[in-house]
Amino acid sequence: MLEDLNELEAQAVRALANAANAAELAEWKGAYLGKQGALTRMSKGLGALPPEQRRDVGAKFNAVRQKLEQAFGEADARLKRAARMDKLEAEQIDVTLPGRAPSVGRLHPSTIVIRNVIETFAEMGFQVWDSPEVETDEFNFGLLNFPHDHPARDMQDTFYVETPPGAPPVVLRTHTSPGQIHAMRRYAPEPLRVLLPGKCYRMEQVTARSEMMFHQFEFLMVGRNVTMGDLKGTLHGMAERLFGQGTQVRLRPSYFPFTEPSAELDVTCFLCGGKGCRICKYSGWLEIGGCGMVHPNVLRNGGYDPAEFSGFAGGFGPERIGILKYGIDDIRWFFSGDERFLQQFG
Repeated sequence: MLEDLNELEAQAVRALANAANAAELAEWKGAYLGKQGALTRMSKGLGALPPEQRRDVGAKFNAVRQKLEQAFGEADARLKRAARMDKLEAEQIDVTLPGRAPSVGRLHPSTIVIRNVIETFAEMGFQVWDSPEVETDEFNFGLLNFPHDHPARDMQDTFYVETPPGAPPVVLRTHTSPGQIHAMRRYAPEPLRVLLPGKCYRMEQVTARSEMMFHQFEFLMVGRNVTMGDLKGTLHGMAERLFGQGTQVRLRPSYFPFTEPSAELDVTCFLCGGKGCRICKYSGWLEIGGCGMVHPNVLRNGGYDPAEFSGFAGGFGPERIGILKYGIDDIRWFFSGDERFLQQFG
């Protein structure tokens, strides 16, 4: 039996040396050291040996088992180490290669226009004034010379906010003009120049030309001896900065409850240089917003004496300017969230 053990040991060592992966190693362990393995089967013959041989052969069995188990452990460690090195080799990083450039965000076209407007008016001494997007009906309409029965209210379809019984009506502001009252009451009787950008809301049908949420920016100047000439000079400076040197402005009589006199502002078409094209309907002019001298009632509501102070104001839509400037054919693109649209800007 000792010779058989020596032969089995030699055979097991040779087979272990040929095991090339974890599966073959597991197969080897089952064949030699498992419960049904060769060494276990051979050990069952110990009981048939004479007592004087049983001790020496048993010791040999234990020695062979320990040697094979040690050899198995070493082979298992070797294969695991080799597998780990193969993985590291396959997954190694070439640090000399250029890295992946991070994805860079872009500015929304409305944000681009608003920032250009802010920079333009900042150079003329205007500061940005933030005002609430939720206003009382009084600030949104009443203090701006919109009486409760005034037909001009019908021009601004309004979202009203549910309030407790007896509370004053609350609306999502339909324009940024309520900020004029807030700013005037903050600074009166001192002169002021403010720019009021922000979101507005109107309960309108969403079409290619109108949205229920849109941006506006409004400018307001109040002081002594402020004239219509000051307004036109400010508008001309704004137009040249936004649309390029040589842009001309034109004021056409209009009506707004909070200004008197009031006007619509046109600028020479920056696409055709005023020669006439499809965008400007071959007139050479593009309408971009409204303006006028602050109504005396609004000045009083803001805390100024109209006998001593005067002022001008104007309001425009960044999306409207963006549509004209970038040739966008549908206002709904601005709020679609479509990356193919947004990636063209910034």
